[in-house]
Amino acid sequence: MPLYEEIEIEDMTYDPETLMYSYPCPCGDRFKIHLDDLWDGEDVADCQSCTLFIQVIYEEEDLPPLPDEDSDSEDEAETKLKETAVTEENIIKAVDALSI
Repeated sequence: MPLYEEIEIEDMTYDPETLMYSYPCPCGDRFKIHLDDLWDGEDVADCQSCTLFIQVIYEEEDLPPLPDEDSDSEDEAETKLKETAVTEENIIKAVDALSI
């Protein structure tokens, strides 16, 4: 595993939607590491286009918190329930309008 460089996490780009940290690779692609891996103590990011790796220098307190999967699922379920209720209400109104 050819280690290209040691990089401070502050120098990396974080994408909160994918939970990925990335850093430009000299090959033109990017080194990437997932937030879960960092919280698990992994500190090596790889580039999918070449054989280079970087070591990520960080402290756990510098990391954003992992998203709470349970609250996301509950929020999604609640939103779908509300959407269903609105749809049912609209159907009832439409049927009532046709009945007149």
